[in-house]
Amino acid sequence: MESVPQPPPQPSSLRRTPVQRRSAVRLARILDACAELLDETGYDELSTRDVALRAGVPIGSVYRFFSNKRAMATALAHRNLDHYAARVTARLSGLADAGSRATVDAVLDEYIAMKRTVPGFALVDFGVPGPAEAPDDDPNHLVADRICAVLAARDGTGPDATLRRKVLVGVEAADALLRLAFRADPAGDPALITETRELLHAYLAPVLR
Repeated sequence: MESVPQPPPQPSSLRRTPVQRRSAVRLARILDACAELLDETGYDELSTRDVALRAGVPIGSVYRFFSNKRAMATALAHRNLDHYAARVTARLSGLADAGSRATVDAVLDEYIAMKRTVPGFALVDFGVPGPAEAPDDDPNHLVADRICAVLAARDGTGPDATLRRKVLVGVEAADALLRLAFRADPAGDPALITETRELLHAYLAPVLR
């Protein structure tokens, strides 16, 4: 089996990584405020000053962590991906039979649930609007790497090149189809979601246990 490396750490958009609990709490408040304002104003109107006001912190606190609003939104996207991976892992660990259909359902359902309920997720899910600034920060590649890592940890195996390629294609296809589904209906068009699910089941079944 052709092996590929474990997914690299996500590129950090933080100027400073919080060490003390107080700093970590402040960073979480800043990202929470960023997510809320994304829903209210959109990405173009988002500003570090408004985030500081919403979070109840000095503007200097925002700039200690982030150089600009893009870096802040990128950190929010990375936090979303961490939460998504944790949700998929928990879902799969609670299944008696995590076969290919259950695996696809877990990956798809947890994304849709976050799309519907997580603040700011409609605009900043796993990446910032616009093209990635670096190839290793492409959102769909990051998602594919994380899903492969979750599956490898579950199965006690290393990821392989075929699985990674198939998962990446699945992520790209699902991304396009779900964008269509959520444009058609703010809650996600049920028929289009069903079509997405069936496509992923058929495409990924041969490589998922």
